[in-house]
Amino acid sequence: MRWLRPFAVTTLCVSLAACSTSPTGRSQLLLLSDAELNQMGQQAFAQYQQDVPMGDQASLRYVQCITNAIVDVLPERQRSMDWQVRVFESEQPNAFALPGGYMGVNTGMLDIATNQDQLASVVGHEIGHVLANHANERASTQSATSLGLSVISGAAGQSAGGQQLMGVLGMGAQYGIALPFSRRHESEADTIGQNLMAQAGFDPRESVTLWENMQAASSGGAPPAWMSTHPSQGQRIEGLQATMGQAMASYEQARSQGRAPNCPRP
Repeated sequence: MRWLRPFAVTTLCVSLAACSTSPTGRSQLLLLSDAELNQMGQQAFAQYQQDVPMGDQASLRYVQCITNAIVDVLPERQRSMDWQVRVFESEQPNAFALPGGYMGVNTGMLDIATNQDQLASVVGHEIGHVLANHANERASTQSATSLGLSVISGAAGQSAGGQQLMGVLGMGAQYGIALPFSRRHESEADTIGQNLMAQAGFDPRESVTLWENMQAASSGGAPPAWMSTHPSQGQRIEGLQATMGQAMASYEQARSQGRAPNCPRP
């Protein structure tokens, strides 16, 4: 019966003229407008700032420097957004980028990503979710299920609705909600993020090192790949290695053009 889902999506695309293509060439169903997505991002970002204390200014400057370098190579529409960057004091090694240009990194991620290139792979990955419209795709494909599209109608102010909003935006890991992005979305964001960091002049080989660090930090505690909606660390490393040739070519071109970010680690 699995073939019914893509058939249904294709039918919706034809009837609603809502089909789009992701940066990797994958067909998507996108029903929400940019304004709706940006409002969702703004609400979620405001909520997270209320829930989690801010990190120190030195860490913020470090993350801001890396984010700025990657934003500089984004397509014009995303590059022109007013990107707001925050560092949050939390041991969870998480980060997120939201529609509308909102970037957050937990201090726990700074313990895993030990240099600017590794953190650039995290930032690039999260921005990759935004470029690929993963939040829009999730909300659109779930519009006929229990979540519906009600999450965009001011739900962030309510406990249950706010949790739904966070989950749709891929922030489930921060709130313990079982709604992280899908394996397909995660793998796609890995590919996009690796390419973005390389175009910005960060060494894409460090994207593999980051996941080796994540693997070591988990100490074998991660669930088997088939039990998780996320690819396993091993699968992510394999995927990043498979696209390394193209990323290295972009990296070498960026360096030849003078892109050499220098973001001092605090």
